[in-house]
Amino acid sequence: MIPGEIFYQDEPVPANVNRPTVTLRVTNRGDRPIQVGSHFHFFEVNPALDFERLQAYGMRLDIPAGTAVRFEPGMRKTVTLVAFAGRRRVLGLNQLVEGNLDDPLVLQAAQARLASFLDGASTTRPTPEGST
Repeated sequence: MIPGEIFYQDEPVPANVNRPTVTLRVTNRGDRPIQVGSHFHFFEVNPALDFERLQAYGMRLDIPAGTAVRFEPGMRKTVTLVAFAGRRRVLGLNQLVEGNLDDPLVLQAAQARLASFLDGASTTRPTPEGST
């Protein structure tokens, strides 16, 4: 054995087992690529990304930690989201959610902030590839 040596197993390492998930279709309606990291609260991503935001409340991308998904302008992509675990407390980001995800008052306040947040989206609306 060499100090610091890593021994890999042949089987994949299970992640996010038994956590709620949701699959969403996301379209980048902006004019620039948008990249979303693995642990960003998907409800609060760039307003140019068009999808069912309320279904993304309390969720993040179901991808390995430290990775990201890139959404090119006009592209439509299907993503799987997984529920946050642990304390389920979200602070900062785009300041839509400021507190415990399971608190109904936090959800109510986030919904109230959502409309003005989405109004900040680009008015450029490219057509997704493959649609007319």
